[in-house]
Amino acid sequence: MPKKNATVRLIHYLVGLFIAFLALVIILALAVPIGFYGMAMYLSPTLPSIQEIKRANLEMPLQIYSRDDKLIGQYGNRLSLPVTYEEIPEGLTNAFLAAEDASFFQHSGISIKGLGRAVTEVVTDDEGQTGGSTITMQVAKNYFLTPERTLNRKLTELFVARKLEDELTKNEILTLYVNKIYLGEGAYGIRAAAKKYYSKSLESLTVAEMAMLAGLPKAPSKYNPVANPERALIRRNWIIKRMHELGYIDQAQYDEAIDSPIGLNLYQEKLDVNMPYLAEMARYALVNRYGDQVVNGGWRVRLTVDSQAQQAAEAAVLKGLIAYDHRHGWRGAEANDEPLEDFNRYGSMYPAKVTTVNSRSFEALMQSGETVTVNWSGMSWAKKFISADRFGNLPSNASQIVSEKDIVRLIKTDNDNWQLAQIPDVQGSLVSLDPETGALNALVGGFDFKHSKFNRALQGWRQPGSTIKPLIYTTALEKGYRPDSIISDRPIQVGDWKPKNSDERFLGDITLRRGLYLSRNLVSIRLLQAVGTSDARDLLDQFGLDKEKLPTTLSLALGTGQATPLQMATAYATFANGGHRIQPYFIEQIYNYDNELLFQANPQQACALCFNEQLEARNQQLIEDAQTLTEQEAEDKQTEDTISEDDAVENESDAQNDELSDDDANTNVSNNYDMSIYDANPLTDRLQAPVVQYVTATQAPRILKPRVAYEMADILRDVVQRGTAVRARALGREDIGGKTGTTNEAKDAWFAGFHPTNATVVWMGFDQPSTLGRREYGGVAALPVWMDFMRAQLKDVPFEWVSLDNKSKSKKQSQRIIEMNDDGVVTTNDSDEDDSSNLETAANQPVKTKIQQRKPPEPEQEPEAQSTASDNSDSASQNPLPVTPAERMPAMPE
Repeated sequence: MPKKNATVRLIHYLVGLFIAFLALVIILALAVPIGFYGMAMYLSPTLPSIQEIKRANLEMPLQIYSRDDKLIGQYGNRLSLPVTYEEIPEGLTNAFLAAEDASFFQHSGISIKGLGRAVTEVVTDDEGQTGGSTITMQVAKNYFLTPERTLNRKLTELFVARKLEDELTKNEILTLYVNKIYLGEGAYGIRAAAKKYYSKSLESLTVAEMAMLAGLPKAPSKYNPVANPERALIRRNWIIKRMHELGYIDQAQYDEAIDSPIGLNLYQEKLDVNMPYLAEMARYALVNRYGDQVVNGGWRVRLTVDSQAQQAAEAAVLKGLIAYDHRHGWRGAEANDEPLEDFNRYGSMYPAKVTTVNSRSFEALMQSGETVTVNWSGMSWAKKFISADRFGNLPSNASQIVSEKDIVRLIKTDNDNWQLAQIPDVQGSLVSLDPETGALNALVGGFDFKHSKFNRALQGWRQPGSTIKPLIYTTALEKGYRPDSIISDRPIQVGDWKPKNSDERFLGDITLRRGLYLSRNLVSIRLLQAVGTSDARDLLDQFGLDKEKLPTTLSLALGTGQATPLQMATAYATFANGGHRIQPYFIEQIYNYDNELLFQANPQQACALCFNEQLEARNQQLIEDAQTLTEQEAEDKQTEDTISEDDAVENESDAQNDELSDDDANTNVSNNYDMSIYDANPLTDRLQAPVVQYVTATQAPRILKPRVAYEMADILRDVVQRGTAVRARALGREDIGGKTGTTNEAKDAWFAGFHPTNATVVWMGFDQPSTLGRREYGGVAALPVWMDFMRAQLKDVPFEWVSLDNKSKSKKQSQRIIEMNDDGVVTTNDSDEDDSSNLETAANQPVKTKIQQRKPPEPEQEPEAQSTASDNSDSASQNPLPVTPAERMPAMPE
């Protein structure tokens, strides 16, 4: 009986267990769809629409070009070049199917086998060759989710994969996959990867190269052929084998692919000319205006600066800084017995370690491994530096200058000899503008961008010294003074202040003209007294200086305010162009990746009438020049092809020898591309701009009467011919003018000069203001730099001078004063001109040169160009850049 009861209890237990299991199965069966429905209700509002993610965004680096189309800067490291399904080669599709999801076209987004592998990977953290997710699941992860490896994320991935399969075709899913997948080296998508690794289009890829790309999604860093060529080769060969097993390739293709080397030809752009100050200005201006996405937007930006003019400016500034160092002596070696590789090269200054010191020479080891000799002529300048005003005797042997293991700087001279140098403590800057338009001709922000990124041309607020005097004198001319007006140069006292001239002499009564070209301080003070500091500050504000940084006392006449080199160049451009206030700019055109024009500058012109009269002829000439260039390029290509055919037989043996050598197979980066093979190399992405066609220009505002502008230009020409800048007569030109400037204790040295085609300002000084030395006047430190630059700019330029005629037919603008009160805005005019001159709109009034403080208007975006990216996306912001040209050019950056 007990045995029977035990049997009954066992049966009851088993039946109960079975019922419980059946109930669990039923519950689970109901829970899965309910769970998926609940997941759908929870996730759907947080996910972007399927239609939205179908729009793929192009991403390529931002490129900066000079006016003569030299690549001078590049920013951004993402490549994404979307393709359509029809553009995907069948072989590449097969390679990805073999590597990632061979049953992609059969399953419904979720593979049971793949799901099992995925669960195994999550639990064991193991990775196989094939991976655990289907292509659809990878699309779900890449577009909607984070890359974290958790069970919750995997379940969400399953739901999104099913949603994709319901709403998209297989072809659409595959296209999304190949456009989004990260393939290493900053490349997103197959077209970008083909370009990055092989400099090829998709159509030009071999089977082996397709297999290499298909092996990257699994682990882009682990199977990267650049960083891990051995692992990448194993992965590639496994995929080739899979392609053969699945029947995608035949035996011959398999054998050829397996035997192929890695054969990289990396896409690696090289700058034509490195101009970092200008490139950074452009990058900053664009990012400040359009956002961070601009650096990967594929834009090609052309500046107003010609590369040769910029190189001449940089060379002139460097020469001036070195000359200053030579005048003041050798400060000693940079270091001793330290690793040479720890020291950066700055421009043409190379670090070197002294190895042998002879009596009148020394030998030094360069970073390249080369040993060079510095002869006595290259170091005899190196008297010992004591202070800005003191230095030791000239050396008599090399041991007084350097010792063994010293780290020094060397410069190669024009005759291929080496010269001892040192990193300058002093700094310099140069700004050159086109007086007609305000276009930037050249800009140097300091000794070297790598040494200091501070841009002194734009950000360096310094006392302008005597370079401000012409602006004060102009105020007097505007009020009726004439160049031959008599002004006293006798002693003057204002309260406790007893100003004096730099030579501490007094010339008595002299003409206004002479007072300026001899830079007499007391004449300037008396003129400012006569015209009033308020009116003078107002006019200086119109010239482009910042009124808030100018003193309200008579010390303004001696340049005790603050200004930047850019502001001073803007002011002096007014003298060069006959009295008009131009607005500096430096971005000429912006093109997208397809070379379509997005923006073209249309600056106000000093003589818009002159420009517009020649507009049609100018545009026609540009078309003819482009046609001539196209025909010439075609002839050159035909000639090259003929030469190639003639040399084919001769070069055949060389080509065979090249095939036998694969020493550089894994690291081949070259600028010499066979365009028939490497048809997506960096050269194919260079700017190929359409013909520029200009539009009607508007008139820049006139701030000086034509007579006043002409008279001041003539006085400044006297500064060169018989005043403080007489050294500039060495240029052999009578159509240049300018003004030297030196502040108290010679803390700043300036020269601001112009020709009717060029207004250029040079500044030199220390970043932390201190004396340059007793004799370091503007005519000694800054003027030679200006001369070196202008000598190159005015070569073959015919004589030209400022015209007294009002060619632009413009009238002087009234100064509009806007006051705010309880009744609203009240506008008054402050001018002695008649009311007809007040018809100009406020938009035509001069704008401050300190334009970094004025945020430019945001460009309007096309409604259809706006999108909202998922916060979970692993790519950069998906908001596309505006595709419409900006109405106004980007402001000069801070």
